[in-house]
Amino acid sequence: MNKPSKRWLRNTCGAACVAMACAALWFVWPMDVPEFASVQAHWTPSDAYLLDRNGVLLDQERINFKVRRLPWTTLNAISPALLDAVVDGEDHRFFTHHGIDWRAFVAALRDDSVARRRRGASTITMQLAALLDPSVRAGNGTGAWHRKLSQMRAARAIERHWTKREILEAYVNLLDFRGELQGVAAASQALAGKAPSGLDLAESLVLAALLPAPGATPQAVVGRACGRASARHLAVDCAGIRAAADVLLRNTAAPDIAPLAQLSNSQVSSARLSNSQLSNSQLSNARLAPHLAHALLHDPGERLRTTLDADIQRRARDVLDAHLAGLASRNVRDGAVLIVENATGNVLAYVGAVGDASTARAVDGVRAHRQAGSTLKPFLYELALERGYLTAASLLNDSSITLETANGIYLPQDYDRDFKGLVSVRTALGSSLNIPAVRTIMLTGVDAFRDRLNALGYAAITEPGDFYGYSLALGSAEVSLWEQVQAYRALARGGRLSELRVRDVAANTGGHDALASAASFIIADILSDRAARTLTFGLDSHLDTPFWSAVKTGTSKDMRDNWCIGFSRSFTVGVWVGNFEGDAMHDVSGVTGAAPVWQELMLALHARLPSPAPSLPVGVVATMTRFSAALEAPRHELFIGNSAAQLVAIAPSTARIVSPANGTIIAIDPDIPSLHQRVPINAHGVAAGMVLRLNGALLGSAASNVFWSPARGSYLLALQDAAGHTLDE
Repeated sequence: MNKPSKRWLRNTCGAACVAMACAALWFVWPMDVPEFASVQAHWTPSDAYLLDRNGVLLDQERINFKVRRLPWTTLNAISPALLDAVVDGEDHRFFTHHGIDWRAFVAALRDDSVARRRRGASTITMQLAALLDPSVRAGNGTGAWHRKLSQMRAARAIERHWTKREILEAYVNLLDFRGELQGVAAASQALAGKAPSGLDLAESLVLAALLPAPGATPQAVVGRACGRASARHLAVDCAGIRAAADVLLRNTAAPDIAPLAQLSNSQVSSARLSNSQLSNSQLSNARLAPHLAHALLHDPGERLRTTLDADIQRRARDVLDAHLAGLASRNVRDGAVLIVENATGNVLAYVGAVGDASTARAVDGVRAHRQAGSTLKPFLYELALERGYLTAASLLNDSSITLETANGIYLPQDYDRDFKGLVSVRTALGSSLNIPAVRTIMLTGVDAFRDRLNALGYAAITEPGDFYGYSLALGSAEVSLWEQVQAYRALARGGRLSELRVRDVAANTGGHDALASAASFIIADILSDRAARTLTFGLDSHLDTPFWSAVKTGTSKDMRDNWCIGFSRSFTVGVWVGNFEGDAMHDVSGVTGAAPVWQELMLALHARLPSPAPSLPVGVVATMTRFSAALEAPRHELFIGNSAAQLVAIAPSTARIVSPANGTIIAIDPDIPSLHQRVPINAHGVAAGMVLRLNGALLGSAASNVFWSPARGSYLLALQDAAGHTLDE
């Protein structure tokens, strides 16, 4: 060999030695790897979680649909049988090596070069390195060996910084098991229907057999699991493994975790969080507030603490569910409950829907708008008391009335279609009589009442007064249970209104005065008066409680909606019962539909909490009052300021035009003689000297029958007193 050849050989060998030294140095050089705590902290479940005020899990909502993950699972919460099966199948020398199984590595090299048969040599730690950094995941083709060496280097670094238990825990949480399922918790829950701690030996062998090829056929998985059981002489036969696989692998693609709403009541429970961590056994049992979870949860892994109380939420759901089951024969399928603290406005229970018979459980009954029925009457009478039109002792005539409106003739009827004659405002509201309420809205005006309801938070009641007409007094407008409870809470607080809250447990004692405090106190007193409601509800009903409470029911047209909203000193409770599709119930009123639920929940809330009657506030006086023109016994009645009366007669009527209705459009028929097309003009409650004027021209005395022959044009009709003051137009 000549000198150039020797020099070339020396240079080549030297370069090779340098390269090998550099490679060895690279391999053993310290490498940065993430800390175990960091990996655990950055694990994000695919769900978000709704918690109560004490951190108790209420519900969960899946947000990420690309992968199915549950919260991180510690080794202590995993069946030892599964851990043994995973270690035995993937890396049986895991607890003795330091990240690389050199014996397996050499055997893999031999089989690859001699027998041309590929064989795995990746340890659990090497697989974990690839899970943490997919760029070092080995494969076929160019660069595979470099990635394998990078994997080995990362595995050595992990072993220097992590304990074996931390490595194994991270591994079983980051693994892809089948389909979209990632992590032992999601795989166990979706495939076995249980928490990882509950897996038996056969189930563990099947899950571990998925790891080499998560998409393998059931037959291949069973064969792999049976082979491992036989080789290790485990106490399970292949028939048991096949039976477990039939359950776990019943679908080629892994199913999603079953909707938790399908769990029975006996399976549903809550659990307290420990160190802000949610255990997977807790997750599989919580389905208490699905509508609220759907509305509030938006980010994967989010843990949102609410104002709700899990015990009260569960009680409200169960009471409503049981009551709906009892009403099933009367075509009642749906219901909703809302409970709030009066002092803070914090929502304690939010039940959007329950009932096995429901065909629309996705509808949120707390937020859905339904016809209000008689539940708006307290705010109408409060307005009349506040403005001095009436007192609680004023007498109203509960008798037949026919009203002409822009939409035609309106003939209001009482619920029982029986007129009571002269009744006081206290009796009219307590017994929920319709005709007196219509007479009251004639005093206040429809627009004024509409504005008051809107100011109380009934956001959808915004149309002009003519749109609703006098039927607004009887609840023809649509409202939500949320709005109802918010408005009734204002009554409970002496007229002070503030928004309800579900996201912040801080006190919500602020707000503004939406109602007059004195009038609100009197209305609350009427709603708490058992004697005032005897005409309609009798002396014993589901509206009665052994402590102080105020309550109002309502039933909409054709018995489509039942309401019961009321309050004690501490709580406001609202209940709605009906059908989300809008079909009518069969012979179900507010006192038989929603009231029993309201009563049971009130009794539960006050099992150990008193609710004394509130003291008489400044500005309200109690006076012994007699009635000269009504069948009502003398009583101590409440009055605002100097409006007290010891003897009460029928309330004077406010003078007003009753025909034609405001906004009436008149069509003249040329084929009918004009004499037969005259329009009658009538006024109600007139006194001597009152006159009618049309576009300023005198028509005649308001006390006499006036007939007008219409002509083309627009007209303003006015009722004036003797001094020329306009009383109505």
